[in-house]
Amino acid sequence: MEQHEFEAAQPLLQQAALSLGGSPLLDLHCQDLGSPVHPSYYDSTSIYDLIIFRRLATQAETQAEEAHEKAINDYHGQDSQRFRRPLSGQNMPTFNRISSKAVGFAVFDRCLISVHPAGCYAAKSFIQRFLADAKFSLNAGRGDSASARSRLPISPTDLALRMINAMVDSYLDLRKVLTSQLEHWQADLLRANSRFDNWGALMTARQQLHVLEELCDEQHDAMQEWLDTLREQPLASFARGDDESTQTAQLQRDQLVARARDVMEHIERVMQHARRLEQSAETVVQIHFNA
Repeated sequence: MEQHEFEAAQPLLQQAALSLGGSPLLDLHCQDLGSPVHPSYYDSTSIYDLIIFRRLATQAETQAEEAHEKAINDYHGQDSQRFRRPLSGQNMPTFNRISSKAVGFAVFDRCLISVHPAGCYAAKSFIQRFLADAKFSLNAGRGDSASARSRLPISPTDLALRMINAMVDSYLDLRKVLTSQLEHWQADLLRANSRFDNWGALMTARQQLHVLEELCDEQHDAMQEWLDTLREQPLASFARGDDESTQTAQLQRDQLVARARDVMEHIERVMQHARRLEQSAETVVQIHFNA
């Protein structure tokens, strides 16, 4: 569900949460899910888990935000220049991608409520993929049908983790772009008789890298709390039916814990890379001025 639809749909969602999940959402958690500015965060009740995860904004979303900001600046500029300020991504097409959007999940044993920004690629891509797998399993032979079903999530927790993992992948892709831009500036700084004139952009880039590091740190903390909760849950809560064995339930938990650890490892890689880039940029600046 998209964030702008969430408030109006709350009565239906609360009814679904009660009938399928066994409990309505707390009012405070409804506010968290509907907030577009909420940081990455984890909380839980005895019935469900709440996860807020900030995904990377797409280029189209960033451009739309900057166009909106420019329109506001232009409007105020009709009366006074004091309202004008430079756009965060001005002349920085690479680093303006370090912008994030909140995605919320309420994870029950039997249902998942997710709240996304408008047009969220993660939600759309997963819906399309699972619909395709479901159709394939209905139309395919026995062997192919089993293969298609194996690609489907085993639980709402598994689905939420898969969606978060896809969001983290976009941060991993961003690393190459950031590295390329900083290496270009570093080469200019270290060149003999350099007349480097992008100091404003470089300083803003370093600030953006720090923002990325803090963003990853919040994501990591939220995922760590969720992972700790998964490990502490009774084994019986991972059984999908009364007839499932303890061994099967243990396998389900192990799969979820492994997926959560994988997400955390990806976040750590992005965070460490941001730190290295920030330190590298600072070192090159010092070398430039000491030359």
